[in-house]
Amino acid sequence: MKKSLGNKTLLYPTPVCVIGTYDSSGKPNVMTAAWVGICCSSPPCIAVSLRKATYTYGNIMSRKAFSVCLPSENYARHADYFGMVSGKDVDKFAASGLTPLKSELVDAPLVKEFPIAIECRLHSFLEIGLHTEFIGEILDVKADESCLGADGLPEIEKVLPILFSPEGRRYNGVGRFIGRAFSLGRELRKDA
Repeated sequence: MKKSLGNKTLLYPTPVCVIGTYDSSGKPNVMTAAWVGICCSSPPCIAVSLRKATYTYGNIMSRKAFSVCLPSENYARHADYFGMVSGKDVDKFAASGLTPLKSELVDAPLVKEFPIAIECRLHSFLEIGLHTEFIGEILDVKADESCLGADGLPEIEKVLPILFSPEGRRYNGVGRFIGRAFSLGRELRKDA
């Protein structure tokens, strides 16, 4: 029997992402967001939902660009910190000791120490309620060579992304490998 928990944000897991922007004076800023996900494959796009009250919201509206950086487990406390203070009040890069990298493709900074950075040009946005969903067209994905596998693509076991449990406010690491996508369910297909 399933118990009703009500209308909550209980999609498990949600990725911990760090959104990079420049403010009106060109100062690099980052904030942590967990309402992030791929939303289109052609053109490749990612959706990020933010509250209007965030400093990053205004930066994206003004600069029409942002980055989505994936911190590894080693940077969990940095990612948590980026969600606790506002870039309006604090230079988060200076305070954290991390390094902003200038993107060559979009008007947004990347985080040098994080293994994955996704460079996005603002495609569109939608006011939903408390949040605005920003759709960013992915112009490039940068990955540290140390997290790439033999096929030249990132391996989750090397990236070590952080997962977030929204209602419990917990961070977790990635679990064990259970099978290959589009292969594991093959035995259940009637036409196989």
